[in-house]
Amino acid sequence: MKKFFYLLFIAVAALNFSCSSDDDEGEALTKDGPFPISELTGTWEATKAQFSVSTNSVDVIADGGTATMTVQANGRFTLTIDPINRDAYNVSGEMFWEEWQQTFYFAIVWADEPGDWDTYGHTYDGTTFTVNGGADTGEYDFDNDGDFESCSVHFIFDRT
Repeated sequence: MKKFFYLLFIAVAALNFSCSSDDDEGEALTKDGPFPISELTGTWEATKAQFSVSTNSVDVIADGGTATMTVQANGRFTLTIDPINRDAYNVSGEMFWEEWQQTFYFAIVWADEPGDWDTYGHTYDGTTFTVNGGADTGEYDFDNDGDFESCSVHFIFDRT
């Protein structure tokens, strides 16, 4: 009987610590936030594709290049960036909402870093979609040497 109470005490103590109110709420990942991610389904043409770090800033569109994004209903997307003076390249990932303490943050997990995501500022009105990232939310090869540098991003897309 003594052994039973000892095991019961351990089980109750473990349950108490795992359900403690001191724990963070944690984040919930969802496709439904301020708008369903599925509303982004389709093809988007960038009117701005800016990459910035320190004093370096490049807007692929202003320089004469293009950027196009195709989004699936499940939030998976492919972004094709085609700068004027170098080869086009693709990046891909998945969009979703991170809900934390009853606030939604637009988030992207990049295909080359599964399980890790970045959050972005955004606007969306049905035809125009903007994404603004802080430091280290994107990469760009500023000097065209084959090495991508960490940077912030600012995209403005129009639905095509």
